[in-house]
Amino acid sequence: MVGVVQGAGVVVTGAGGGIGAALARRFAAEGARVVVNDLDAARAGAVADEIGGIAVPGDASGIVAEARAALGGTVDVYCANAGLASGGSEAADEKVWALAWDVNVMAHVRAAHELLPEWLERGSGRFVSTVSAAGLLTMIGAAPYSVTKHGAYAFAEWLSLTYRHRGLKVHAICPQGVRTDMLAGTGSAGDLVLAPTAIEPEAVADALFKGIDEDRFLILPHPEVAEYYQARAADPDRWLTNMNHIQQKWETTR
Repeated sequence: MVGVVQGAGVVVTGAGGGIGAALARRFAAEGARVVVNDLDAARAGAVADEIGGIAVPGDASGIVAEARAALGGTVDVYCANAGLASGGSEAADEKVWALAWDVNVMAHVRAAHELLPEWLERGSGRFVSTVSAAGLLTMIGAAPYSVTKHGAYAFAEWLSLTYRHRGLKVHAICPQGVRTDMLAGTGSAGDLVLAPTAIEPEAVADALFKGIDEDRFLILPHPEVAEYYQARAADPDRWLTNMNHIQQKWETTR
């Protein structure tokens, strides 16, 4: 692990709090040089000051060039962590759908577009995508979030299968509930499905570093998600029926 992280130039988006801040702290503790990105400049600055990093506030979709310059010209690890927990159904406003797609998927695509030429030329680079268990399964009451997180997972998977022989390492982090502001904003659906097994953001960072050490693509901070994912694949109709029971329970309690 020391060889992977020590002295590496790391960018973490959405790192003003929650999972992103935990990742930034962990990378810094392991000896990396860390750029802390967040839309909220004050929060990005506070985390950067705490860990001895560099704050690069702004929209995660467009900070690669500035982050690269801040790190002296090279990004070694990019953590595409910024995300939106957009709730709603198929009837959600198209602006909600578009913003969820832009933040949860296209920000990853834009970052990869900027990073890959250099990484492929030198034969190394690491792309960490904070997805969600919703990207493998789904989440009741949150169609834009669930659909776009499936997209984020699919993009990470595509990157890995396309470029792993050229030195690209990709990790997709898929936790269930994590005790962050995002979880607090999920309301009664999150209280029912996510809160009972929620973990601290630091546990997500621990899971990522274990996955890096073991060279694994899929990072599951909640190990039980593997069982749910297998059940979904083995018998989709049974899985959908069970999820519909949860949906009905939620409808009677909200």
